[in-house]
Amino acid sequence: MYLTSEVKSEIFAKHGKSAQDTGSAEGQIALFTYRINHLTEHLKKNRKDFNTERSLVLLVGKRKSLLDYLKKKDITRYRAIIAELGLRK
Repeated sequence: MYLTSEVKSEIFAKHGKSAQDTGSAEGQIALFTYRINHLTEHLKKNRKDFNTERSLVLLVGKRKSLLDYLKKKDITRYRAIIAELGLRK
């Protein structure tokens, strides 16, 4: 499995307040980004896997809604997570 509990706790420790803070918007956005990157690599090899493609589209939508929430709530946190994850070019 590509997403173990150690990887999750590492992501939340790096982007959230702590490893146990799994509900912060920054931690969730970082986790979604990790999963999106993994699914993108999978789809490069398996072009006809339409179920994975649908899952990827849903994840991108969830991440976008969280980013919109964070942008509306606190613009400095939004800019920090965008810069840290390198989402905008």
